[in-house]
Amino acid sequence: MNKVELVGRLTKDPEVKVTSNQTQFCNFTVAVDRRFKDQNGQRQADFINCVAWRQTAVFIQKYFRKGNRIGLVGSIQTRSYDDQSGQKKFITEVVIDEAEFVESSGATSGDTYRQEPAPTQSFNPPATDSVAASAPTAPNMQIDAPTMGGFDEGQSGELPFEI
Repeated sequence: MNKVELVGRLTKDPEVKVTSNQTQFCNFTVAVDRRFKDQNGQRQADFINCVAWRQTAVFIQKYFRKGNRIGLVGSIQTRSYDDQSGQKKFITEVVIDEAEFVESSGATSGDTYRQEPAPTQSFNPPATDSVAASAPTAPNMQIDAPTMGGFDEGQSGELPFEI
């Protein structure tokens, strides 16, 4: 199983870009606090590289800014390439399947944009002992669903495409 759950803060404003075949994506970094403090009583953070695709990327760019806390679910992916000097470079990143609000920014803690491989799958909330479940909740917010991929009112939140 390859599943990652993160709660952290964006290190810069997310920016959606487009591939040569017109697929939207967004690369960003999330600073995630470690669970323990160092010898000086300071909390350390890990900086996790992430990539979101299609409507998930658009959702993150629209609703999140540098410093905002964000809850993410995805999987680790590795890849490699040869740079200009012929050196092999390796990249490890989290490919984001879900993004959700975890702080008071006018959102409901359950507001999630989820990219699923099959539209018939249903959302299973995180276990109560997960990182995402322990994040603070936020007040209600009405999200303009039609701008996030054409959902009709009352739909369950599954996406109308496959990955």
